Amino acid sequence: MPSALRIILTIEEDQTLKELSCAEKVPRRTKQRAIALRLNAHGWNVPQIAQYLGWAQQTVRQTIKRWEFQGLGGL
Repeated sequence: MPSALRIILTIEEDQTLKELSCAEKVPRRTKQRAIALRLNAHGWNVPQIAQYLGWAQQTVRQTIKRWEFQGLGGL
């Protein structure tokens, strides 16, 4: 079983992701990635996020890992 993934966001990162998830001119996929990251930081696990967004668990894991290595540019 894969290990649990959990990110910790600064207040600024959380605010930026919140703004991205609501912005009009941001691609839908980017908005969903921002939502996934915020949910994870607020205690949701990978299966819960995958079910909520209708994604495969691997997609959620990739999104979290991309954030860990690339930050905002990984969205």
